[in-house]
Amino acid sequence: MGPIKAGVIGLGVGEQHIRSYQNIPGCEVLAVCDRDADRLGDIADQYEIPTRQTDWRYLTEHPDLDVISVCSYDDGHAEQMISAFKHGKHVMVEKPAFFDKREAERVQRALIDNDRVLSSNLILRKSPRFQAIKRLIDDDAFGEIVHIEGDYLHDILWKITDGWRGRMKFYCTLYGGGVHLIDLMRWLISQEVDEVCGFGNDILTRDSSYRFPDTISALLKFRSGATGKSTTMFGPKRTKFHSLNVFGTKLTFINDSPDAKLFSGDRPEDEQPFSVPYPAIEKGDLLPEFIDAIREGREPLVSKVDVFRTMDVCFAIWEAVSSGRNVPVTYLM
Repeated sequence: MGPIKAGVIGLGVGEQHIRSYQNIPGCEVLAVCDRDADRLGDIADQYEIPTRQTDWRYLTEHPDLDVISVCSYDDGHAEQMISAFKHGKHVMVEKPAFFDKREAERVQRALIDNDRVLSSNLILRKSPRFQAIKRLIDDDAFGEIVHIEGDYLHDILWKITDGWRGRMKFYCTLYGGGVHLIDLMRWLISQEVDEVCGFGNDILTRDSSYRFPDTISALLKFRSGATGKSTTMFGPKRTKFHSLNVFGTKLTFINDSPDAKLFSGDRPEDEQPFSVPYPAIEKGDLLPEFIDAIREGREPLVSKVDVFRTMDVCFAIWEAVSSGRNVPVTYLM
């Protein structure tokens, strides 16, 4: 395969995609798009990108582009992916990939019909600490997994009270933040979720214009019978943290900062520090592996199945929060 030519839609987090692409040998960012013309010009000039457009269709339909990074506002992701697939592009999409099953089904049809590579920037899989835990789980160091907990805790309430997310017709904090931990738990223990229940509240945003729960908690039932828990909170009074606790029949892992902990029992001598770096990742760190997957004709680390199944779990959780009942998870892939 010759040089890979990429286009980036949305120059918020998309700027980090540009940096990553430009550091990949044989990869060139040919075009960028943003609705803010001033930012578009500034970023394109800074990174010496020749083509800059305010209409995303110019990129998805551009005959010379091989890859599109979709980093735009969340409610535009599905349409932009569908257009990119129909015009022969591979896609790296920021989370969430889509907002509901109907969007997911339309994206799935376009993806399958055009046989492209899809991945999503579920970046926690690249954290050295979580990769080390994955190896221990795969090597049976934990024994059988009994329970796993993954919480997204980030004090970014302004993003939904003042930013563009709060002005959207619909927004879900789980889709925008907790999705990272849902994917991480699935990946770590190599299991799918069969059933969920969940609750939400709007205590943090009660007096704002935001109309949806700002905090969401869910219980998960994994296929083996293992249980799980995930909380998404956009307003905790603490530093940003990805809380991860893994309970096995042989070992327990508790994420902490700066060092995590491993336990083999309840005595003081059964506790040991786990100092593998965390988070130690940048937003563009999945892109080199994504480009390698395209070149090698294989699935990337975050595969198309992962993209759909992680969102299917999120859809079920939102249905459970909205309906107040347990919801089985149905999968498109």
